[in-house]
Amino acid sequence: MHRESYADQLDYELDRLPGEVTAAITWFMKQHKIDRSALATMLNVTRGRVSQILSGDENLTLRTLAAVAAALDAHFEVRLVSNGQAPSRDEHQPFRESPSAHNY
Repeated sequence: MHRESYADQLDYELDRLPGEVTAAITWFMKQHKIDRSALATMLNVTRGRVSQILSGDENLTLRTLAAVAAALDAHFEVRLVSNGQAPSRDEHQPFRESPSAHNY
């Protein structure tokens, strides 16, 4: 079995994780009919800041993610699995969805 180099794996994770997190947030917002303006009010930030958070281009801190979760009255669930193991998939939440696909 071929194992990717540490650098390759790191690059992959750095590319993948922000999109996964922002997709989960935008999915949750869509399901609960919360738009970016409402989230901005909940976070006491500008709508532009919410757009930055949801862009997937920013290096989000755990503090920012915790603030978003608290504002949405929700929580994140995190799993770390071995490479090669098939990801579990919540039948109600897409595994990967483009954050820019929605106007939230």
